[in-house]
Amino acid sequence: MCGLYRGVTVKKDGYPQGDSGTFAAVALFKRMRDVIIVNSMPPEIIREPVTREKLVEHARAIYGDMAKVVVDVHRRVMAIGGEMHADGEALLLADGSKQEDLWGANVYLEPLPNGERIAYTSLINIRPRQGNRAMEIQDFTIRARVKEVIDALVP
Repeated sequence: MCGLYRGVTVKKDGYPQGDSGTFAAVALFKRMRDVIIVNSMPPEIIREPVTREKLVEHARAIYGDMAKVVVDVHRRVMAIGGEMHADGEALLLADGSKQEDLWGANVYLEPLPNGERIAYTSLINIRPRQGNRAMEIQDFTIRARVKEVIDALVP
């Protein structure tokens, strides 16, 4: 036996085993077991303007319609890509950015219902000591700086 998940025993061969009440879970597990998600696009730092194709490439690698970005509002660089904003944050911190200058956002390939292509929401934005107590960037001055950097690097 390899593991137990909600009444479904997973054998060493990777297939689940359970009673008749777990049929749906077993069928779902078998389908999911055959799905392989390949993330061949780790986040990268963008220092100079890139083409829209770079955004499309990162968006399609994981989410399909958007890419996660982390913007350094002081250095005016950003990390694009990765599964989580924390991936880009770690990359920029290793590159010399300061935590207080980093803000996360999602850049969409098509405009959102509000007409914008940027959503200023990320777990890394929660920082009470800087007055931001939510996932969304609450300070409109910081939002404007984030937008300015994104628009300059991914026109």
